[in-house]
Amino acid sequence: MADDDRIDEGVVPAIERRKHSREFKEMAVRAAMQPHVSIAAVALHYRLNANLLRRWVVAARQRAGDHPAPDEAQPPPTATFVPLQLQAPVAATDRGEIRIEIRRGAATITLYWPVSAADDCAAWLQGWLR
Repeated sequence: MADDDRIDEGVVPAIERRKHSREFKEMAVRAAMQPHVSIAAVALHYRLNANLLRRWVVAARQRAGDHPAPDEAQPPPTATFVPLQLQAPVAATDRGEIRIEIRRGAATITLYWPVSAADDCAAWLQGWLR
């Protein structure tokens, strides 16, 4: 390290831990516990570290015996299966064909391929796209 890169002991002041009053903590925790409010947003507003504010909120909930926050709660039970009636695409059922439209510049080519030869169509299309 060069002599110019050294830091003198008196140049960089020591960082002291900030102490927050009980009222300030309660105000920040109340704001963070509001519905649809991000703890990170509240921490930025009050110029706090989000992890510190999160610890304060968890401690306040433990003291109050509250339930965990929605993001910490268990996931909801899985919903029941609801079957859907889907209609087949009109082009496939009416014509029994695969329709491929290719555009290059001003030219357009439309190909119709029988559904029964879908594997051949896929192989042709893969080769054409290379």
